[in-house]
Parts: sequence; C-alpha cells; structure tokens
Amino acid sequence: MSLFITFEGPEGSGKSTQARLLVEWLRQRGVDVLFTREPGGTAIGDQVRQILLDPEHRNMVPEAEVLLFSASRAQLVRQVIKPHLERGGVVVCDRYADSTYAYQGYGRGLDMEMLRTVTRFATGGLVPDLTFLLDVPVEVGLARKRAGEGQDDWNRMEEEVIEYHKRVRAGYLRLASEDRKRWVILDGQHPVPTLHRVIRTRVARRLGLRP
Repeated sequence: MSLFITFEGPEGSGKSTQARLLVEWLRQRGVDVLFTREPGGTAIGDQVRQILLDPEHRNMVPEAEVLLFSASRAQLVRQVIKPHLERGGVVVCDRYADSTYAYQGYGRGLDMEMLRTVTRFATGGLVPDLTFLLDVPVEVGLARKRAGEGQDDWNRMEEEVIEYHKRVRAGYLRLASEDRKRWVILDGQHPVPTLHRVIRTRVARRLGLRP
C-alpha cells in the first residue's frame, strides 16, 4: 500500500527529528519506505537548495524564491517520489508544497491562487495522504535553532524578522484547519518520544500495522 507522508512546521519545530524517527520505525517493520526532504532530494535539487538557503543571497526576491523551490520540487516529484509511490512504497518527506503556501504565501504575501497554480504544475497535482504539523511558538523554535538543535546551519530563511516567522506559523495553522482529514496538528513542545508514539500510531492505522 503506497502512502505519501509529509512533515511541516515552522523553524525549530522538531519535524525533521520526527520524520527520521518515523522512517526508522517503518524500516524496522520491513516497510519499503523512502525518506527525502525539500528543497533538495536530488542532485539538481540539492544545488538549488544551496542557492535558496545561502545567507549571502539576502537580496533574492520572493518571485525568484518560489520558482526555485518549485523547480527543486518538480525534479523531486518526478525523479524520486512518484516512482516510489507507483511501486507501492511509502514516502516520508521533510517539507513539501505546503511550505510554499506557508512561507511564500502567508509569509511573503504572494498571491495564493498563483502559488497553487505553480504548485500544481510543479507537482503534477500530487498531494500528500497525511501531513503532520509540528507547531511551536516562534520564539521557542528560533531559540532551538540558535542552540543547535536543527539539522542545518543557520540559513537565509531563518534570518528573517520574527514577524515573518509569526505569519508563517499562522499560515500553517490556517492550512491545517482547512483540511482536517489530511493534517494532524501536534504540539512540538511535547517530549520527542511522546510525539513519536502519536505519529507512529496514526501511520500504523493507515498501513494496517501494529503501533
């Protein structure tokens, strides 16, 4: 049974940790699971990622930003995600198209309908089956990143003013509230093991596994 799972959240939410824990748990149970991330996940996408996150590129305009994210996504979907799903596998992705709506739509103020059109073109209409939103207050998340809890070095997106990050967080919560069947909102301040148990229980139910 194929299943496309994504993890979303503001900076420092702990989504990457939970995504990796879920992948490890699925592999231990013999599930054919593929783990990837955005931006990146392919040789081309990883080069785009370097451009997007480089703090030296502070003058990048929002329109260029969204097109670069979408270019990386288009490559990832067609080269990695869709082929694995078509073989009946499970895909776990650390960030996906909802990040564009939260960061470039609600955060940057770009037109949402335009973003949906670009995203449909980039993804071929591929939407996750299940999305976990790890939600934390902006101040908490950024403090975690500064303390070195994140997977990457401090990057261009994280350097934005706190008001920007608050708009992103509010955007995520609005997106999740509009589609409760797909989204699961979790308090990212709960202990890592507690969150993992909740996530694996949800996924196990979808795949017919014992949690």
